[in-house]
Amino acid sequence: MLFSLFILVSRGSATPQVQLGNTTLQGSSIPCLSRNSLEVCHAYARWDDAVFQLKAGIPYAEPPIGSLRFSAPVLKTTIQSDTFDATAFGPSCLQPGLPSAEDCLTVNILRPAGLPQNASLPVMFWTYGGGFSGGGASQYNGSAIVAQSVLRGTPIIYVSFNYRLGPLGFAQGSEASERGALNLGLRDQIACLQWVQLFIGEFGGDGTKVTLFGQSAGAIMTAILFLGNTLGNLARAAIFESGSAATTAIFSPYKGEGDWQNFVAGVPSCSQNTSNAIDCLQQTNVNSSEIMAGWNAADAQSSELFLWTPTIDGALLPDLPSRIWANGNFSRVPFICGTNLDEGTIFTPARAFNGQIIFDLIMANFSPTVPSVTTSDLQVAAQKIVQLYPNTTDSGSPSSNGNETAGLPPQYERAATIEGDIAFQSLRRSWAQTAAEAGVKVFGYLFTQPQSSPLGVYHGSEVRFVYGGVSPAASNSDYKLSIAMVDYWLSFATSLDPNDGLGVPRPVWGAYTSDNPALIQLNGDNLTLIADDYREEQIQYIIDKSPVFHH
Repeated sequence: MLFSLFILVSRGSATPQVQLGNTTLQGSSIPCLSRNSLEVCHAYARWDDAVFQLKAGIPYAEPPIGSLRFSAPVLKTTIQSDTFDATAFGPSCLQPGLPSAEDCLTVNILRPAGLPQNASLPVMFWTYGGGFSGGGASQYNGSAIVAQSVLRGTPIIYVSFNYRLGPLGFAQGSEASERGALNLGLRDQIACLQWVQLFIGEFGGDGTKVTLFGQSAGAIMTAILFLGNTLGNLARAAIFESGSAATTAIFSPYKGEGDWQNFVAGVPSCSQNTSNAIDCLQQTNVNSSEIMAGWNAADAQSSELFLWTPTIDGALLPDLPSRIWANGNFSRVPFICGTNLDEGTIFTPARAFNGQIIFDLIMANFSPTVPSVTTSDLQVAAQKIVQLYPNTTDSGSPSSNGNETAGLPPQYERAATIEGDIAFQSLRRSWAQTAAEAGVKVFGYLFTQPQSSPLGVYHGSEVRFVYGGVSPAASNSDYKLSIAMVDYWLSFATSLDPNDGLGVPRPVWGAYTSDNPALIQLNGDNLTLIADDYREEQIQYIIDKSPVFHH
């Protein structure tokens, strides 16, 4: 999801500099800003002059244009100039509806001012969400997080980056598979993590203390990196906000063949090259406007919500995540994973539902494309889901409305609950259980803070709390929860445990274990541990049928 939480404003003080090889990066000093004032950061840092140093728009890979379009990122370790202006974010990667560009593979570093030469601070590495087709690093300002890290005596460095989106980052189809052009956005993430390992020490960071955190698509990408041995020495911990490796369902690339063909046919200069499109798409005469025309054409011809998503590629993602988990082939590093109470509401169209419509949607969205799963298996599962989720339920989505639909169509709540459980709740629970059983240190949460929306505690509503974007002028409950969440996140990033005792007083967040599968309920009026047993029968059925649901 996209959340333009903050705006960074340059400040007229001494220009901070960092030397990378023969190039001097010239950054900027900035105040800690909330959306409208310094109020939030003053409350966090209790400073009158909370100043940080920003180094932004630094290229971590060669521009993915021309012959490098639809190619793996090429790490960029030198800049061919004596000085480099790092005072502003680079453009977001090409996407519909927003100013953006293909030359977008840049990284940003936000750090406390006045670091000593030998500083070696933990790093928090953010990956934004946006359905793999939108978003950008510049929409998130980590200054409140950094401010609180300084105040509590555990300073960190905040890193964000851009990755390729849509067909450029998550191409589909047989040609993309044959040409190694699948999951390029994931490869961008890995390249940036490699860049951090090479250079974060120059900014005062410690490459051995990197914690990945991300939301929605950003959490999905990070979770995929936890499969196999991809992470290596790139990170020591992670925080997954509303996203697991199969949240968008994992298919073979051939499922998206039609979308790829529609994309190519919509690129004016390549519309006749559908059988050998990538060579044509890499020509310099094919500009970003043509790429965008093809992207828009493909989107217009599809009824799917997410066309361009991670896919089985034989390398980063060789199989369904559930099968990889079952084989024990995942990184043994500690993590936090959590979901919001009403994850499914924003993905469920406001239309009337009944059992037959829900059955038909499951059949359409989870058509088998992997071995050992048949159409008959899916039919049985779809029928069972319709039975397990009755017409009304007190624990459905939006939960805050109980049995009231708040003007939404009949059985909307039923459909939204199914959507949220299949895509989010079941995967979070399964992933936490699997890792805990393997001896991994896991902390789980359920975000239940009420929102002023008919969609309840919707997907993405926790982000402003994590980023300290809740003013003291808001409800006391919201503000207390936000500052507690920032401290939990910082504590975990700096000590691998959310309970370091620093910052604001807050309840102990117990680990998620096989013997005690507990979550912390993130609610300003009831911040406490709860059992991870909501909709136990329904969610366990989904977990048991993981391959059927492309998990």
